[in-house]
Amino acid sequence: MNLLKSLIIDKKDLKELDFGMLLSAVAILLFGAFNIYTATSSYYAKLQLIWLLLSLGVVYVILLMDYRKVYKIVDVLYWIVVLMLIFVLFTTKVKGAAGWFSIGTRGLQPAEFAKLTTMLMVGKQLHKVDGNINNLKNFITVTIYALIPVILMLLQPEMGITMITFFIVLGIYFVMGLSLKVIFAGFGFIGLAVLVVLKTSFLPSHWSDRLTSFLFNEGSELGINYQLSRSVISIGSGKLTGKFNFSRFLEDMTSGSQSSTQFFNRVPENHTDFIFSVLAENFGLIGGVTLLLLYGYLLFRMIRVARKTEEDDIFGKCIAVGVFSSFLFSILQNIGMTMGIMPISGITLPLVSYGGSSVLTTFIAIAMVLNVGMKKKTTLF
Repeated sequence: MNLLKSLIIDKKDLKELDFGMLLSAVAILLFGAFNIYTATSSYYAKLQLIWLLLSLGVVYVILLMDYRKVYKIVDVLYWIVVLMLIFVLFTTKVKGAAGWFSIGTRGLQPAEFAKLTTMLMVGKQLHKVDGNINNLKNFITVTIYALIPVILMLLQPEMGITMITFFIVLGIYFVMGLSLKVIFAGFGFIGLAVLVVLKTSFLPSHWSDRLTSFLFNEGSELGINYQLSRSVISIGSGKLTGKFNFSRFLEDMTSGSQSSTQFFNRVPENHTDFIFSVLAENFGLIGGVTLLLLYGYLLFRMIRVARKTEEDDIFGKCIAVGVFSSFLFSILQNIGMTMGIMPISGITLPLVSYGGSSVLTTFIAIAMVLNVGMKKKTTLF
């Protein structure tokens, strides 16, 4: 009987559960899965839905816990992922980067989990010092913990998730009141580092070409700018309402065909990095705005949790702010790159792009924010 009770969420906690946040996340993923289906085939769409079901199971397990009990094992989780980041450096490189463990025909990317464990470790360290980030010793200590996984990801090299991790930490530092002088100095250092890296052979050639193309407008439609030019054409071709024809789609469904729903075949990686181009071509400006409204609602619910968290619960506040920062930057970067206003990177569109590791870690992050919101009225620390 006790075992059964432990597997059921307490009614008091259930009343505090932000169903709006969870349902908006599921709606975004279903919208994305449908666009994956039109861009490729039912195979990737079905896999995305399987990952959704698996992720919802993990979400339920996380909601059974108290996130403040996880505080005690943050160090273990952090160092396990650090070891994974070290071991993955010795795996076979794919497209110039060693960042995946092969599991049968699928792959596991430790960097996806590293952005979460880095957020948790930064939150724990700040909680220990009551959020006093402007103390030099505290700042150095916390930043060292943040830099260890970042450096290991750079060695792969994995630039996309490294950038997300940077903005997670930046968001937490900003909310904790870090001096703006330090923040601006950090941006200056990053800018200088990018210019130095461009002059070396540290990055794979395609990464250097992407940054050079964006910063100096170098490249051609047949070269590095091919993805971007095809993406812009596809987004523009969607116009206001998009090309998707529901009546033809229903005919395809009854006949077992899919040919008339596959409009988008111009851009490589159209079901992952450039999925927004698919969505915009399918559903036009209306579809793009609908997605942004769903994202806006999701982000609003996250920041609402952060604002309602008790002032002395710095660990919980860091979780909510960190996940919010991750979503906000990923959305702006991914959609921006498909339009040419941000450099092309390997950053996927949260819950919309295809990817098992990405879907799982995204829902884990959302579950942690939900847990913070559920437990905000109880005391454990």
